[in-house]
Amino acid sequence: MQYDQVLEKLKDFLLGIKNMDTKRLDLNLLATLEALLEEQNVSKAAARLHLSQPTVSAQLHRLRNLFNDPLLIPAHRGMTPTAKALELSSPLRLALDQVRATLTTHQHFDPTQANLTVMLACTDYLQAVVGLSIVKELRRQAPGIKVGLRVLEPARLETQMVGGEVDLALMTPEEAPSALRARHLYDEVYMLVGRRDHPHLFDGMTIEDYIQLEHVVVSLDGGNFLTPIDQALKTLGHSRKVVLSAASFLVVPEIVAQSNLVALVPARLVAGRTDLRMVSSPIASAGFSVGMVWHERNHGHSAHRWVREMISQIILD
Repeated sequence: MQYDQVLEKLKDFLLGIKNMDTKRLDLNLLATLEALLEEQNVSKAAARLHLSQPTVSAQLHRLRNLFNDPLLIPAHRGMTPTAKALELSSPLRLALDQVRATLTTHQHFDPTQANLTVMLACTDYLQAVVGLSIVKELRRQAPGIKVGLRVLEPARLETQMVGGEVDLALMTPEEAPSALRARHLYDEVYMLVGRRDHPHLFDGMTIEDYIQLEHVVVSLDGGNFLTPIDQALKTLGHSRKVVLSAASFLVVPEIVAQSNLVALVPARLVAGRTDLRMVSSPIASAGFSVGMVWHERNHGHSAHRWVREMISQIILD
């Protein structure tokens, strides 16, 4: 039984109690009630709960108002439970035991027994360079976890995460909404690439050499011929000749491999390719950071926490 289901069951039980106002229900009070019913002494219940005696006395007052019953009345030694308190004792203990068991299960997460779907949003570049590795490792360690890959939509990301449409995003953390949690993973650099026998690509190129070439840029929104690289060049008093704007990084290596065009692409995207010439970017600042971004709703969930750690290990190894 899931934690939320246990709490709903407990609430349903309390709804059946006459005069119960569930809008005033504080589930933390129920642990105090359990301790009071078992100890039948405010001081002993306070010691068990690691609370002060005045705090437990105040909570008992709230419980009496909540249940419209004294619950515990003074006796010669300690306190005696009322008939309503005795009625509550068994189902209350059962419900709280289920909550504790569920929490213990979550704290000792077993990936081999997990059964859930994780919706992961990222760019096509990240799907290409880490997506397969993530899926393969999940299949090995947690075969019951399914991954849904979605195209990253930064403008809608927070709304998607609040609504449960996206659980985790791989992206530049600095571009994520400030309300989301983020973890830096690595810094990517751009390589300048062209066909293997390109006559004007060589190590140690200057910016003056670079701007003489014809360039392909990537515009995820489509049709944009200006990028942050162009802004950086402008501050240096330069501009380059952009002749093609592509909607995806994935097509760029094939385009430059069969033409005289060149492009700045993430190094991991072209690692190991032998049909391209790759040289360092003459623009020293060319690059971006990659991290994980998630919503508070998934922060403490043991399965999602395990998935985040697993992805970190894959990418950083």
